[in-house]
Amino acid sequence: MIREIIVVEGRDDTAAVRRAVAADTIETGGSALSEEVIARIRLAQATRGVIILTDPDYPGERIRRILSARVPGCKHAFLSREEASRDGKIGVEYASPEAIRRALAAVQTEMPEQPESITWEDLVAAGLCGGPEARRRREAMGRLLGIGYANARQFHKRLRVFGVSREMFYCALREVEEGHAVAGVGRDDMGEGDGET
Repeated sequence: MIREIIVVEGRDDTAAVRRAVAADTIETGGSALSEEVIARIRLAQATRGVIILTDPDYPGERIRRILSARVPGCKHAFLSREEASRDGKIGVEYASPEAIRRALAAVQTEMPEQPESITWEDLVAAGLCGGPEARRRREAMGRLLGIGYANARQFHKRLRVFGVSREMFYCALREVEEGHAVAGVGRDDMGEGDGET
């Protein structure tokens, strides 16, 4: 049984998580987060810890950002769009049990007070913002680093709050540039990461 409570968006997501692991969940009921749901998540964070596992789409990322701001210290698990897609639909509910287990094994913990080790200029030089391939490169980097996909500004923030070192960043960048970025590869596969579940 996973100690932390996993925050998901709905009942189908809870069912998918429970097919993969033994865990308790809190459902947000979509992107309109009520104060009652936020209070339950705060209590869960204080007593057992929380892992946020939302859909890899705009509403899911919005929920993740709101919860990160309102409930400090959450852990995060990420699925790629490919892992959470079926018949043109995207959601945790469509991910395989293996993909969910991989995401939970590569959980990331926020460290908001971390100093910036990767600058905006590093992102520009790496082709992760502003260019025609920037989105694809961020998707691949997010998979390799275990921090999920985000727009350039959010990606830059995630690098800091999840404590991605320059060494980890440039190791992942080499993989992307050599064309070896593979779905399901995370920080632990590169020899670093906290390994928490």
